[in-house]
Amino acid sequence: MATPAGIGFPHAEQAVRITRTRTRSGKASRETAYYTVSLPAEQAQPADLQHWARLEWHIENRVHHVRDVTFREDFRQARTGTGPAVLATLRNTSIGYHRTNGEANIARATRRPHDLITAVTSSIPTTQ
Repeated sequence: MATPAGIGFPHAEQAVRITRTRTRSGKASRETAYYTVSLPAEQAQPADLQHWARLEWHIENRVHHVRDVTFREDFRQARTGTGPAVLATLRNTSIGYHRTNGEANIARATRRPHDLITAVTSSIPTTQ
Protein backbone atom coordinates (compact mmCIF):
# COMPACT_ATOMS: atom_id res chain seq x y z
CA MET A 1 0.00 0.00 0.00
CA ALA A 2 1.30 3.48 -0.82
CA THR A 3 2.23 5.91 1.93
CA PRO A 4 -0.25 8.82 2.20
CA ALA A 5 0.92 11.77 0.13
CA GLY A 6 3.46 13.98 1.85
CA ILE A 7 4.29 11.66 4.75
CA GLY A 8 7.99 10.85 4.92
CA PHE A 9 7.54 7.64 6.92
CA PRO A 10 7.48 4.44 4.85
CA HIS A 11 5.14 2.47 7.15
CA ALA A 12 2.68 5.27 7.87
CA GLU A 13 -0.93 4.52 7.12
CA GLN A 14 -2.42 7.65 8.64
CA ALA A 15 -1.37 11.15 9.57
CA VAL A 16 -3.13 12.68 12.56
CA ARG A 17 -3.28 16.24 13.85
CA ILE A 18 -4.39 16.80 17.43
CA THR A 19 -4.92 20.30 18.78
CA ARG A 20 -4.99 20.60 22.56
CA THR A 21 -6.21 23.61 24.51
CA ARG A 22 -5.15 24.00 28.12
CA THR A 23 -6.32 26.63 30.57
CA ARG A 24 -3.99 27.36 33.44
CA SER A 25 -4.45 30.23 35.88
CA GLY A 26 -7.14 31.63 33.60
CA LYS A 27 -4.86 31.74 30.57
CA ALA A 28 -5.54 29.47 27.60
CA SER A 29 -2.77 28.02 25.47
CA ARG A 30 -3.03 25.86 22.38
CA GLU A 31 -0.68 23.18 21.13
CA THR A 32 -0.85 21.17 17.93
CA ALA A 33 0.79 17.75 17.73
CA TYR A 34 1.22 15.61 14.63
CA TYR A 35 1.40 11.82 14.69
CA THR A 36 1.89 9.10 12.15
CA VAL A 37 0.09 5.82 12.64
CA SER A 38 1.09 2.50 11.13
CA LEU A 39 -2.42 1.04 11.43
CA PRO A 40 -5.01 1.59 8.69
CA ALA A 41 -8.17 3.55 9.49
CA GLU A 42 -10.16 0.31 9.80
CA GLN A 43 -7.99 -0.71 12.77
CA ALA A 44 -7.42 2.71 14.32
CA GLN A 45 -10.55 4.82 14.42
CA PRO A 46 -10.49 8.45 15.63
CA ALA A 47 -11.75 7.39 19.07
CA ASP A 48 -8.85 4.90 19.34
CA LEU A 49 -6.33 7.56 18.32
CA GLN A 50 -7.75 9.98 20.88
CA HIS A 51 -7.58 7.33 23.61
CA TRP A 52 -3.96 6.46 22.77
CA ALA A 53 -2.93 10.12 22.70
CA ARG A 54 -4.53 10.67 26.12
CA LEU A 55 -2.71 7.62 27.51
CA GLU A 56 0.58 8.98 26.21
CA TRP A 57 0.00 12.33 27.89
CA HIS A 58 -1.15 10.66 31.09
CA ILE A 59 2.23 8.89 31.30
CA GLU A 60 4.04 12.08 30.31
CA ASN A 61 2.34 14.11 33.02
CA ARG A 62 2.52 11.54 35.82
CA VAL A 63 6.04 10.21 35.29
CA HIS A 64 8.23 12.02 32.78
CA HIS A 65 7.25 15.52 33.83
CA VAL A 66 7.90 14.65 37.48
CA ARG A 67 11.29 13.16 36.59
CA ASP A 68 12.18 16.23 34.52
CA VAL A 69 10.96 18.91 36.93
CA THR A 70 11.21 17.40 40.42
CA PHE A 71 14.33 15.31 39.92
CA ARG A 72 15.85 17.59 37.23
CA GLU A 73 16.73 14.47 35.27
CA ASP A 74 17.79 16.35 32.14
CA PHE A 75 20.55 18.11 34.09
CA ARG A 76 22.10 14.95 35.54
CA GLN A 77 25.57 13.85 34.51
CA ALA A 78 25.07 10.06 34.37
CA ARG A 79 25.34 9.34 30.66
CA THR A 80 27.22 6.08 30.25
CA GLY A 81 26.81 2.41 31.03
CA THR A 82 23.88 1.36 33.19
CA GLY A 83 23.99 4.54 35.29
CA PRO A 84 21.10 6.32 33.54
CA ALA A 85 18.85 3.24 33.69
CA VAL A 86 19.64 2.62 37.35
CA LEU A 87 18.94 6.23 38.29
CA ALA A 88 15.70 6.26 36.26
CA THR A 89 14.63 3.10 38.09
CA LEU A 90 15.35 4.71 41.46
CA ARG A 91 13.42 7.84 40.49
CA ASN A 92 10.47 5.77 39.24
CA THR A 93 10.54 3.75 42.46
CA SER A 94 10.41 6.95 44.49
CA ILE A 95 7.52 8.33 42.42
CA GLY A 96 5.61 5.04 42.68
CA TYR A 97 6.19 4.80 46.42
CA HIS A 98 4.90 8.30 47.04
CA ARG A 99 1.89 7.87 44.72
CA THR A 100 1.01 4.57 46.44
CA ASN A 101 1.00 6.45 49.75
CA GLY A 102 -1.46 8.99 48.37
CA GLU A 103 0.94 11.86 47.78
CA ALA A 104 -0.36 14.27 45.16
CA ASN A 105 2.72 16.51 45.26
CA ILE A 106 5.80 14.38 44.59
CA ALA A 107 8.17 17.34 45.03
CA ARG A 108 6.90 17.93 48.55
CA ALA A 109 7.03 14.21 49.33
CA THR A 110 10.66 13.93 48.22
CA ARG A 111 11.65 16.56 50.75
CA ARG A 112 11.04 13.82 53.32
CA PRO A 113 13.43 11.19 51.89
CA HIS A 114 13.68 9.37 55.20
CA ASP A 115 10.15 7.99 54.61
CA LEU A 116 11.23 6.04 51.54
CA ILE A 117 14.60 5.05 52.96
CA THR A 118 12.99 3.82 56.17
CA ALA A 119 10.37 1.84 54.26
CA VAL A 120 12.99 0.14 52.09
CA THR A 121 15.55 -0.56 54.79
CA SER A 122 13.17 -1.61 57.56
CA SER A 123 11.78 -4.45 55.47
CA ILE A 124 15.22 -6.04 55.12
CA PRO A 125 15.75 -8.69 57.81
CA THR A 126 18.88 -8.28 59.85
CA THR A 127 21.17 -11.19 60.70
CA GLN A 128 23.43 -11.15 63.70
